[in-house]
Amino acid sequence: MQHAILAVGGAEDKVHGKEILHTFFEHAGGSTARIGIIPCASQDPAAIAGRYQQIFEAMGALQIAVMDIRTRAQGEDPSWKTVVEPCTGVFITGGDQVRLCGLLADTPLIDTIRQRAQLGQLTLAGTSAGAAVMGHHMIAGGGSGESPNRTLVDMAIGLGFVPEVIVDQHFHNRNRMARLISAIAMQPDRLGVGIDEDTCALFSGDGCFRVIGKGVVTVLDAEGMTHTNEPDIQPDDPLSIHGLRLHLLAHGDRFDLNHRRVLAAV
Repeated sequence: MQHAILAVGGAEDKVHGKEILHTFFEHAGGSTARIGIIPCASQDPAAIAGRYQQIFEAMGALQIAVMDIRTRAQGEDPSWKTVVEPCTGVFITGGDQVRLCGLLADTPLIDTIRQRAQLGQLTLAGTSAGAAVMGHHMIAGGGSGESPNRTLVDMAIGLGFVPEVIVDQHFHNRNRMARLISAIAMQPDRLGVGIDEDTCALFSGDGCFRVIGKGVVTVLDAEGMTHTNEPDIQPDDPLSIHGLRLHLLAHGDRFDLNHRRVLAAV
């Protein structure tokens, strides 16, 4: 099966059908999968890694390696490359995306994972915080429940696995539409991708993604934007944006990143 990059909105089903986790496992090679788990976003990395390890072992993975990295010096250790090079799949857990980037951004480990994922040599999945780091620009934090404005979102640099998107997760579950709109107003050349819980955007090597799971993937496209007051206002002033396109994509829907259009379902 073709390798892919999976951005998961968090709270994916780990008990019943496990559809998203099964999809990752199959793309990583199924019974021949060698899976690396990166739990460093979590405050309790051993517990969260153990949970995923049990799931992938039960599915029949050939080998599982946990990369339990707790300091920046550990993260920079070049020997992690030898751990990740045999992997056919890497799974990045939830937690705090700022912590994750602090430990791993610009390390040989992440550079190797990015290169192999983008070349289609590795299936990469990130859930919750692991999805937030997918773009070059990352939502580091912010609020919800008010009109879009610049103070609603804290931006940082992500890990750049899918550089053209800005991902937000737990999307409708935590009312994050205004936050993602605020982020896209600041970076209008990027595509906003808001992913609900137990929902996944699966990016394939052809420049498209398809939606799997229970919820919706929201796409915000500012390519046709005719006006925004974003450069001229105070950070807490309300944003004005004209011509912002919105797509709601459910299970099976596909989106072409290169041409910024929804594709007919196959």
